Amino acid sequence: MDWFFNSFTDLARVVVVGTCAYIGVIVLLRAAGKRTLSKMNAFDLVVTVAIGSILASVLLSKDVALAEGLVAFATLITLQYAIAWLSVRSAWVRNMVKSEPALLFYDGDYLTQSMKKERVTKEEVWAAVRAQGLASMAEVGGVVLETDGSFTVFAPTDESATALQQVLHFSPDDANQPL
Repeated sequence: MDWFFNSFTDLARVVVVGTCAYIGVIVLLRAAGKRTLSKMNAFDLVVTVAIGSILASVLLSKDVALAEGLVAFATLITLQYAIAWLSVRSAWVRNMVKSEPALLFYDGDYLTQSMKKERVTKEEVWAAVRAQGLASMAEVGGVVLETDGSFTVFAPTDESATALQQVLHFSPDDANQPL
């Protein structure tokens, strides 16, 4: 029966430690700012998974004290904050932790080299277009794979494409031409 239930004391520990750990994580995340809870790049995802793993360890392992778990949470969130702070101030750090957005479809053409590099299929591009309520690729000016893994679909426009300046596989010469 030990595999199902040990004691009420063990259950009470999970409830008390779980509540305290949860409150601790919420306080630390709020202190760290909105960036910690925003859409994620690969670095943010690693930190989020690690925080979940620590929370599980604190909740279920009697070998991990609540204070140790809170210190581990604080360490990860502090490191994430430091990396985010540095990435705003240093292109080198930014390039290490963030990818660049990639243009996958532009002006009626699939950019197959970009799609292969990013491991994206036409079907995924179509799904992104459908998610925007569009039924035809003729209604699409372009599709960008963003740094957080989401897709941005934009309409054709006669304006210069200044928002595409930092997108991989977009030629700056194209910015002055109609889409």
